Amino acid sequence: MRSLLDRHDEPVLLEMEAEADARGFPIVGRTVGATLEVLALAVGARRVVELGSGFGYSAYWFSRAVGPLGEVHCTDSDPANEGKALGYLRRAGLEAPIRWHVGDALDGLASVEGDLDVVYNDIDKEGYPDAWLAARERVRIGGLCVCDNVLWYGRVTRPEAPAGSRHRTTTRAILEHNRLVADDPDFRSAIVPTRDGVLVAVRTR
Repeated sequence: MRSLLDRHDEPVLLEMEAEADARGFPIVGRTVGATLEVLALAVGARRVVELGSGFGYSAYWFSRAVGPLGEVHCTDSDPANEGKALGYLRRAGLEAPIRWHVGDALDGLASVEGDLDVVYNDIDKEGYPDAWLAARERVRIGGLCVCDNVLWYGRVTRPEAPAGSRHRTTTRAILEHNRLVADDPDFRSAIVPTRDGVLVAVRTR
């Protein structure tokens, strides 16, 4: 799958991937990035909110999808990531749609008015259930809620980690999130098993 995406070897993207490797910084990677772009293009997205943006890697792909007249609202609690992300995206010619919100991701979502085409969730995993409840009402009919890491490196198949383990709490939060989405009558959802699992939910009513 990754070998089919070599056409995207633009210098700025390669720099971002190299920084993530050097710092051990979690990014979605090339296969999920391309998936995000395709999903946004498929619904004609013009307004996207990211819950958790890091230094702008996923925003790179969403910006490509929405175009210079669209909006990609990025949220991150680390103010240093804003300048780093904008530097990368400016050099890639993708800065026009970017709107940056420093602080809590759900506060950033609440500050964006109007219906949204895509809400993408990649915050701390314990916050996934609350993120779903906040995002589901904001997506227009026909729009998408998308969430990364819903397979959690296979831990969702083994939720009973030792008591007190951080993985146990995190895994249970992801399982709760996945069930909330699957049971929601206003959405149709599926998990795309790319990398660590990407949940895609389309609002139907």
